[in-house]
Amino acid sequence: VAPELSSTAQVVAGRKNTNTRIYGVTPEYEEVRNFAVSSGRFISMGHLDNYSQVAVLGSEVAETLFGFRDPVGQTVRINGRQFDVIGVLESKGGGNRFFSLDDQVLVPITTAYHRLSSQRTASGGINVQNVNVSVRDVESIDAAIREVSTILRLRHRITRDDDFSISSQQETIETLQETTNTFVVFLGAIASISLLVGGIGIMNIMLVTVTERTREIGIRKAMGAKRRDILLQFVAEATLLSLGGGIMGVVLGFVLSWLLNGRALLGQPTQTVFSPEIAVLALVVSAAIGLFFGIYPAMRAARLHPIEALRYE
Repeated sequence: VAPELSSTAQVVAGRKNTNTRIYGVTPEYEEVRNFAVSSGRFISMGHLDNYSQVAVLGSEVAETLFGFRDPVGQTVRINGRQFDVIGVLESKGGGNRFFSLDDQVLVPITTAYHRLSSQRTASGGINVQNVNVSVRDVESIDAAIREVSTILRLRHRITRDDDFSISSQQETIETLQETTNTFVVFLGAIASISLLVGGIGIMNIMLVTVTERTREIGIRKAMGAKRRDILLQFVAEATLLSLGGGIMGVVLGFVLSWLLNGRALLGQPTQTVFSPEIAVLALVVSAAIGLFFGIYPAMRAARLHPIEALRYE
């Protein structure tokens, strides 16, 4: 169990400064939140007992304030108070311009309460915003939630609605999964409409082509070409036309992926992946669209009577 007290403050080191989240934590916070220290050490019980003005910097804060220098042993000022840097957290990554686990500073919770925070409970105690709890295995999550809820209701003497909320990483993952699935369905619908419109466009182009080449079809039939030959010719042309569009799309996608890779988007570098399997699938689908929507124009061309076709002006 690891309670935390959070606030926002300006952290200054020399002539450099940054606004970031300040978390008052206990030694258990390191294990519960799965943090690791890349240099120095984490906050100890001695720091809590002595209200020590020490700080552990997130990797992003450390880089902003100290660049390539080792921050351990240096000092920073938080809301005008001097803190000794005792450690730097390993980078978590995966954040954005609004929130990043690397953009934070950890201090002893007692120090945050007495030195940095003005938040108090009605009885004058520490106003803890969050309490982090870890369980041994996934199967214990539901039981732990019920137990924590019961304890909080007893401590808060609640008889009606809860004055707190409990969330788990599992719920967060499930919510993200639902959001991702909805997004995939939405993109799938857009892709389906795009493919349908593209297929109809190919069919219209091939119908116009059949009309313009009516005399050519009549001449070919008069020289012995069979219906199957005409059918295969126009189906092949429609398939190649659609496949050519697919190739252009794959090339354009590869170029855009290459240009965007590593570029900053919403304050964070973008990582793009080009999958050969997806590219091949896109080409196969393009060819299939051309094949399907090219059948009707090809059948119209194959059914033309040679004499009527030769009379066409």
